[in-house]
Amino acid sequence: MLELVRSASSLFTLPTASNNSGGLVVGLAQSPEEIELVQRLRHDVFSAEYGAALGNDRDGIDRDHFDPWCAHLLVRELSTDQVVGTYRILTPQQAKRAGSYYSESEFDLGGLGHVRDSLVEFGRACIHEEHRQGGVLMMLWSGLAEILKQGNYEHVFGCASVSLRDDGVTAAEVWRQVKERSLFTEELGVKPLHRYPVEQLDSQLPASVPALLKGYLKLGARVCGEPAWDPDFNTADFPMLLSVSHMGQRYRKHFGFDSAKPGLTQN
Repeated sequence: MLELVRSASSLFTLPTASNNSGGLVVGLAQSPEEIELVQRLRHDVFSAEYGAALGNDRDGIDRDHFDPWCAHLLVRELSTDQVVGTYRILTPQQAKRAGSYYSESEFDLGGLGHVRDSLVEFGRACIHEEHRQGGVLMMLWSGLAEILKQGNYEHVFGCASVSLRDDGVTAAEVWRQVKERSLFTEELGVKPLHRYPVEQLDSQLPASVPALLKGYLKLGARVCGEPAWDPDFNTADFPMLLSVSHMGQRYRKHFGFDSAKPGLTQN
């Protein structure tokens, strides 16, 4: 693993988080064995925990044809060496080589225009069920920030998936709050290929915004289109766009953007 950040203090760790984890480190997978570890974690969470249809998953691995083109962030717990979190990252250069962004299987990204030249896609966000108190997520974001700084990238795009196991109640609540709190932007809008009719659901039923999506919004991300329906994962996917220059000052400082020197975009 190519280490990027080790045991950073977290703005997002919950008060109930354990202080006995032994520390965390985030880095980039450097070998097929490390990539397989994150693919197995993805399978365990998406298939076993959420019931996602991952195709031929008899080997216990979640993989698709985008994996070879992506950089894979992984978080290890230092005391156990266990992989407890992962993101996969697709840079604009690698997206051209892959033929598209993964998100283009769900959305028309034509509205992003010139932003695509500096657009990094994140996806397959996955955290072990015993490590969801905030620290692992913070490490993943710290690793992503390092990639943005080193490549001098400005924009990050990805989907915040909301489970439909509750018949869309949570998805409706997310959409209501996004609209009421002006967290929706049409300036650089994208369009779902298979739109989820979230406005037709009962948004008055009790529900709370998922922690991961809430964290994206706190960072300064905005929902930039209507949600798409992903039948394989049984989710409503909300397209999220975060621009580094629009990130709150508190978070820019924490992730080191204000002190970062211009990097060189890798080809």
